[in-house]
Amino acid sequence: MAISMTEAAARHVRRSLDGRSKGEGIRLGVRTTGCSGLAYVLEFVDEVVAEDQVFESHGEKVIIDPKSLSYLDGTELDFVKEGLNEGFKFNNPNVRGECGCGESFNI
Repeated sequence: MAISMTEAAARHVRRSLDGRSKGEGIRLGVRTTGCSGLAYVLEFVDEVVAEDQVFESHGEKVIIDPKSLSYLDGTELDFVKEGLNEGFKFNNPNVRGECGCGESFNI
C-alpha cells in the first residue's frame, strides 16, 4: 500500500505547517457523504498515533487512518492552480465514479 504527494503538494503542506509553527504532516482520509458516497478529508496532524500509517513524499508526511487506507491505496495528492483557483487534487486509481458536482466519489 502506498500514498504519495507531488512536489507541489509537498511544498504547499510545508508552507502550511510552517505557518502554523507546528505539525507532523497532513492527514488524508475519507468520510461517508454526498450523492456518490465518499468524500476526501484533509487535516493537519500534530501527533501521529500508533494505528496511523505514515507515508513520506518529498520530505513531508501523509498520514492515513486504517479505515481510509483501503479506499486511498495508490492515491497521489497534488496541489494545482487553475486560473484564480488553487487546491488539492486527488489522483485515486480506485475511484469508479464521481457525482456531477465533484464533491463525492465511489469505489
